[in-house]
Amino acid sequence: MTPANAIKLDFADGIDRKTLRRLCDRFLGINRVRRQRAREALTYRQQVVIDLLPLIFHINHPSLPGYLDHACPHGVSHYQPDDEELAAAQRLARTFRMRSTGRRRPAIQGLYVMGSPGTLGHSVASDLDVWLCHHPDLEEDGIRLLEAKAEAVSRWAESLGLELHVFVFVASDFREGRQRVEVNGENCGSAQHYLLLDEFYRTGIHLAGCYPLWWLIPAGNEADYDALAHQLREFRFIPADQYLDFGPVPAIPQAEYLGAGVWQLYKGIDAPWKSLLKLLLIECYARDRNAGPLCLAFKERVFAGETNADRLDPYVMLYERLAHWLTRMEAPERLELVRQSLYLKTGVPLTRLEQVDRRWQSALLQTMVAKWGWDRKEIRRLDDRHRWRAGDVQVLRRQIVAELTHSYRFLSRLARTHAVSASIRPRDMGLLGRKLYAAFQRKAGKVEMINPNLAPSLAEENLSFHHQSTQGGRSDGDGWLLYRDLENPADAFWQPVIRRSGSLVEMLVWCHCNGLLTRATRLNLRSGQSPLSLGGLRGMIEDLQADLPVPDVAASREALLADSRPLRILLFVNVAVDPQASLTEKGLHKLSGRHDSLGFSGGRENLVMTLDQVTLNSWHEVSVHRYEVGDTLIQCLKNILAARVAAPAEPPLIIIRCHDAGHAASIERRLQTLFQDVQQSFFTGNRGPHPLRYVIEMERRYFVLQFHDGEPGFVALESRAALFSHLQKPQPRYMPVVVDRHALEEDPALDLVCKASQPDNIQVFFLVRERRARVWVVDEHGSLSYWEQVFTSRRHLLAPIMRFLMNIAERRQLRRSLADAGGELDVTCAELVQRSGQWVIERRQGSADDLPMDGFELQAVGQQEGDRPVRFDIFCGEEEFSVLEYGDQLIPAVVHYVRSRRRSGESYPVYITDLNLPHDLDPQAYQQDLQTSQYLAYRIALERELNQGLQGAT
Repeated sequence: MTPANAIKLDFADGIDRKTLRRLCDRFLGINRVRRQRAREALTYRQQVVIDLLPLIFHINHPSLPGYLDHACPHGVSHYQPDDEELAAAQRLARTFRMRSTGRRRPAIQGLYVMGSPGTLGHSVASDLDVWLCHHPDLEEDGIRLLEAKAEAVSRWAESLGLELHVFVFVASDFREGRQRVEVNGENCGSAQHYLLLDEFYRTGIHLAGCYPLWWLIPAGNEADYDALAHQLREFRFIPADQYLDFGPVPAIPQAEYLGAGVWQLYKGIDAPWKSLLKLLLIECYARDRNAGPLCLAFKERVFAGETNADRLDPYVMLYERLAHWLTRMEAPERLELVRQSLYLKTGVPLTRLEQVDRRWQSALLQTMVAKWGWDRKEIRRLDDRHRWRAGDVQVLRRQIVAELTHSYRFLSRLARTHAVSASIRPRDMGLLGRKLYAAFQRKAGKVEMINPNLAPSLAEENLSFHHQSTQGGRSDGDGWLLYRDLENPADAFWQPVIRRSGSLVEMLVWCHCNGLLTRATRLNLRSGQSPLSLGGLRGMIEDLQADLPVPDVAASREALLADSRPLRILLFVNVAVDPQASLTEKGLHKLSGRHDSLGFSGGRENLVMTLDQVTLNSWHEVSVHRYEVGDTLIQCLKNILAARVAAPAEPPLIIIRCHDAGHAASIERRLQTLFQDVQQSFFTGNRGPHPLRYVIEMERRYFVLQFHDGEPGFVALESRAALFSHLQKPQPRYMPVVVDRHALEEDPALDLVCKASQPDNIQVFFLVRERRARVWVVDEHGSLSYWEQVFTSRRHLLAPIMRFLMNIAERRQLRRSLADAGGELDVTCAELVQRSGQWVIERRQGSADDLPMDGFELQAVGQQEGDRPVRFDIFCGEEEFSVLEYGDQLIPAVVHYVRSRRRSGESYPVYITDLNLPHDLDPQAYQQDLQTSQYLAYRIALERELNQGLQGAT
């Protein structure tokens, strides 16, 4: 049975113009109620914005907000300000006087507000989205002026505390998908054309200008919309200049569900209530295709005679649709989340009605809550969000994360199942995935942010930190427990634990990032077996508050589109650890003047026992990683270098903090210097990683940091001999050695040699001390060979070395093609001497021709057989000693021959002047060019054997 006031349009039998007018007036009546409700929801200062918007764009008056240029297009079709609007303008600008705009054609066809204003879902945080539709033949200059004025008006509204967005476009362009701006302000207007139009038709408020033609087409005839609209205009049932045609809302394409869902997910991570409702509506639309868009249900009710604004409220209708669908789907938990989301979206605290003045909204919400069966306790729980604790927020957050994850998976299945080509860029799909990952993905060390705008604050008045050893029967534990309002520590056994953690720093960072800790929070500490003091605890909290700002907004699109990189790294050293506890127990004290924290005192103690690394990255993730086993400092350094590779030009800020430990200040300075020096070496000029080997000395051990294929690694070496053996190894390219400023302090000569290293040549350095000489050779790739020998004269020291290096270089050059003949390596020689207490390098004559040798040439020729060690035939002048002939007695035979050739029988050293190596030293690879250091390594080893034999034969 059709209601008496229902309006039925029969386009076949003819249309009554009075009926069309009555239909339009019915929509306008609903519109007036919504506009008044939208106005009442604003503060008194803000109401002037909605009152004056039509007038501001109707006349371009210098006294009104937004005026920029006298040539700015103005005039709103069919708009005539009433006395109240003129009075509001004069209150705002006393010099304002209304002037006639003449008969010029209005530049603006319509002004509309869309979204939550005037609805149950409007809250104090809601903004105003305004559609300004200008005339289609407005020139480009005029459009730019109109857009500039819209921005100026938005700034004026912002000065009143109101967020206003004015979107300037042409209705016909929007209908055809050609809008010049994304009219929803989310960079996805084209991705949500019909969904956006659906929302506009059911939430839009007409401010001034033309009416939407869509009002006049019955919901049941939406499929014939274009033909019926043409009939209304062509047969002049309506004045064509009084209506704007944004187009119909037919069956919404599958691609829009994906595009719109992606953007609602993106928004829902930070502001969940509204997005959850929209995501569920999108899923409802996609699963229940026969139900049709809500805007058609809204229009159908109006045609049927419904004019009650409460029953036509967009959020009421949205809830009814979702409730019907979820009940049919037997999903009571999701329905309850919908109810909570709607309640919290309104921001109306029903248990404190005497403090609010939104009677229609609170009355409507009260009616709905009663139908839901909520008791006062449940309502008060939601109203008291400012009293929620961490546990309350975590429960709700898990529900929200589950729903957002469900929506993401649903959208992914939708894309796969229906082969949907979403009208959204793949880059934006990746952007959403990264934002979801940054917000919700669990991973080792990541600090979970439990309060994404769910509660105003989680601040605690009193927090107690207890070491695990304070718990009876569990004294062996190293973890920490967090309690709330624990005035008496003895009550801990009966009180619930807020959080457990193996790391105190992780617990503090979790409290800091989630707002539990403030400067007013009272602290209690029971450190048990831990040496931590209350002062140390307070110091760490102050460090976090000063050095780790918690981002209050999500990471920017630009940051999410790039790989994540560390922005800020806070390192806590020796938290709840005494680095000298073992020495104190033994009664040992400082025995030398060494102050290096990595090799302290005569025992060379490493004072850095543990490190807690707190990292804030560009995706606004915070993570905590504890280093307490093994070579903690080097592991931490390696991981920081690895993170730097992604953005070498943007170094993170590194802050070192140490509390409750002896020598805290010196430890901080030492580590700050070390991290700065290492990064500066590998990333000089904010580029890199540069090829080099960085040597650090720690507790009588040595560590060499080096990048391999863009990944940092380190080698631990137990002695100085092992260090030199490692530095002599061949390198794929020039790889200089950089010695840390506090490493090998008793050997400044080595640091000087490393700093003098240059690529693509061979450098010989020597230092003479009494009857001993120290020799370093840096080859073409920076590999460092080192040995010591007896010193008699510079000629006897240098001649064998230079002859050996010249022979190697000559043979290498002969193997090369004639085209490469110019690539011969230079061999230089320099001596390290002290001048005025400082070590300096002085160039020495190093030509083999200028250093004649006594005696005969000693040459070794290597042979490789499979994976067996290289074996050598040795030539003493023209005399050959073959390994095939002498076997294991080769060295004694050579020693015997050498001694027999010496007239005096002296045992002075023997030197190899030439050495030939096979090019398949590595069984898995053939080396076209062996590195000089490889020749030197075998030379040093052979000479050692020969000279030991000579010494033993005396």
